[in-house]
Amino acid sequence: MEAIIPYLNFNGNAQESLAFYSGALDGKVTQSSTFGSANMAQDESMKDKILHAVFEAGELKFMVSDCPPGVSVTEGNQVSLSLNFNDLDSIEKTFAALAEGGNITMPLQDTFWGARFGMTQDKFGVHWLVNHDFKK
Repeated sequence: MEAIIPYLNFNGNAQESLAFYSGALDGKVTQSSTFGSANMAQDESMKDKILHAVFEAGELKFMVSDCPPGVSVTEGNQVSLSLNFNDLDSIEKTFAALAEGGNITMPLQDTFWGARFGMTQDKFGVHWLVNHDFKK
């Protein structure tokens, strides 16, 4: 398993946050996609909102997204911990362990971006994202 990567969620102002962090932390956005570019915009207001972005400044790395319609965050619960795995057995075992006694918010599944991915909130309230990129 690789290092933990913080995942920050925003209520529609992820683009603004990325501009702020780029200046404040002297870094840059190394990857970004919108709900529109992924054909996931449920309405026109979501077209240009951030579906997923990666920010890097030296060794620092975190990911960012806007919440989809019907989902919101409040200060204090907008951070998830993202784990990347090198093999399927490890992701399956870890996801099951983290989900035990908690709440699965997205079952572990294969995704359109070429990965096995799932989301869960553990029994202590910590939000976890688990990901295994398939070899291309």
